[in-house]
Amino acid sequence: MQMADIPFGVTDWSQVERTEHKGDTGMAYWRTQKFGPIRVRMVEYTPGYLADHWCVKGHVLLCTAGELHTELEDGRSFHLKAGMSYQVADNAEPHRSYTETGATLFIVD
Repeated sequence: MQMADIPFGVTDWSQVERTEHKGDTGMAYWRTQKFGPIRVRMVEYTPGYLADHWCVKGHVLLCTAGELHTELEDGRSFHLKAGMSYQVADNAEPHRSYTETGATLFIVD
């Protein structure tokens, strides 16, 4: 990832518009900032959230609160707690997430 032409800035995430995204179950609430081709998000998943698709976008994801379960299309599964992260490349390993209790994530892609 090349980060260029991005002036220094501070983001107050509480001031960024929140958008709603339905899962197969539950809701995801995104607060999104774009910096050139880089998307940075604070994402909240409600308890019982299950993604409605297999994602092939690459991410660096940090779980800041709650717990997140991420399954890969090949059957592997990973459990993240607050303070844990994962990273995956574009088009590398389709993945989808769910949470029983809810989770807050910081995602760069």
